[in-house]
Amino acid sequence: MQSPAEIPFNQLLDALLDAETPLNPRYLYRLSDLEKAELEQLEKVWHRVPAWRRLALMEDIEELNEADMLLSFETFSRFALRDEDPKVRVVALRTLWDYEETSLIPLFLEMLAGDKNEEVRAAAASALGRFVYAGELDEIPEKTLRQIEDVLLKTVTGDDVVEVRRSALESLGFSSRAEVDGLIRNAFASEDKHWKASALLAMGRSANQEWQPQVLAMLQSNLPLLRSEAARAAGELEISEALPLLFELLDDPDEATRQASIWSLSQIGGEGVREVLQQLYEEADNDQDAAFLESALDNLAFNEGIQMMPLFDFPEAEGDGNWYEEFDEDWDDLIEDEDDEEEDQAF
Repeated sequence: MQSPAEIPFNQLLDALLDAETPLNPRYLYRLSDLEKAELEQLEKVWHRVPAWRRLALMEDIEELNEADMLLSFETFSRFALRDEDPKVRVVALRTLWDYEETSLIPLFLEMLAGDKNEEVRAAAASALGRFVYAGELDEIPEKTLRQIEDVLLKTVTGDDVVEVRRSALESLGFSSRAEVDGLIRNAFASEDKHWKASALLAMGRSANQEWQPQVLAMLQSNLPLLRSEAARAAGELEISEALPLLFELLDDPDEATRQASIWSLSQIGGEGVREVLQQLYEEADNDQDAAFLESALDNLAFNEGIQMMPLFDFPEAEGDGNWYEEFDEDWDDLIEDEDDEEEDQAF
């Protein structure tokens, strides 16, 4: 059998155009590390690929990109940013979140400012968050960080649709700019549960312990969306006082809240956490839950190792710079089912 690298590129193009035949998953690997000539060939036929197949292909690429760190779909995803279908552009943006190339910043800023589709603009605002975080770590020039922050601040206070403005606020959660705290407070004071949830997400990203009272209060919210975001923020802020409530939320009827509580327990650690997570792992009744709990136990072990490590012997933890992405991966899918029937419930 041919390895993916040995597949002639014309063969891949023919397969893409054959809408009557399911696309062999091996072809996905062939789209990694595209060369310039191959990209030019793809551009010539892309418009002939049915819209449903372009979207399905991009969604498969996103999943494979997360699963295999040795593959690079940056070139293909950059190309997909120009697709006429906004759904394809959104998935391409999400896929590019995993790449740290600063040359992506102008693209994201341009899409935030000028894309006609609000979901694309919101995804672009979210994608800029990783560069705000990188700026706080001095990994990008301060001038570039200020430019991103200025655009996001203008977006939050501007007249774009709510989804875009909330995404901008969430990305600003990583920022230490003085203006951000006030924006978070205003969002948290809102009667709109989605603004409140965005405020909680930003609080968790802020590394600011002053938000502990708000996070602890929302762990007991009547709304699953707010409980889940508060549980998530409690872990990112490592609020040890939240442990009793997080243990209770392991029995929450809302799946997103349960999973957020599990992950946060693995971030905070403490007495009884390992035993509880181990018991949940042993009782898991499907592979997906077992895999998630296994990851949580691994994360707990990693965090416990750091806590026991002498300060003078502290190494740079590989991959830990992306701590905020550990649980972001499927978060939107988990809370997507939070429907409008809860709007009338009390906060």
